[in-house]
Amino acid sequence: VQLQASGGGLVPAGGSPRLSCTASGRTFNRYAWVWFRQTPGKEREFVAGVNWSGGSRFYADSVKGRFTISRDNVKNTMYLQMDRLRPEDTAVYYCAVDTVGSGWPVLESKLDPWGQGTQVTVSS
Repeated sequence: VQLQASGGGLVPAGGSPRLSCTASGRTFNRYAWVWFRQTPGKEREFVAGVNWSGGSRFYADSVKGRFTISRDNVKNTMYLQMDRLRPEDTAVYYCAVDTVGSGWPVLESKLDPWGQGTQVTVSS
């Protein structure tokens, strides 16, 4: 079972990249998916989450109105559309699945599996 995150890179401030996270080896269509991010020296922080159907979405205040989370259960993939990027959005972005149904806010310690992370660097 593996989550593969992709779509990161060097992006200018104000840019709009889209991150993807695809599961292989198992389907997670009945579980919530989430995005976290981490910068050096800081703890990993919640960015956004989506419930199993895509009908409920949750965002950190810092990204609300700029990022949009979505999922495609046919493709076993989750997305994070990032708009109006800021230098402070620079981080490694991780995807994960909440297979225990920890609810909202999710319990980071309960999330499994995790993707390997994709670096997003926003240049000013």
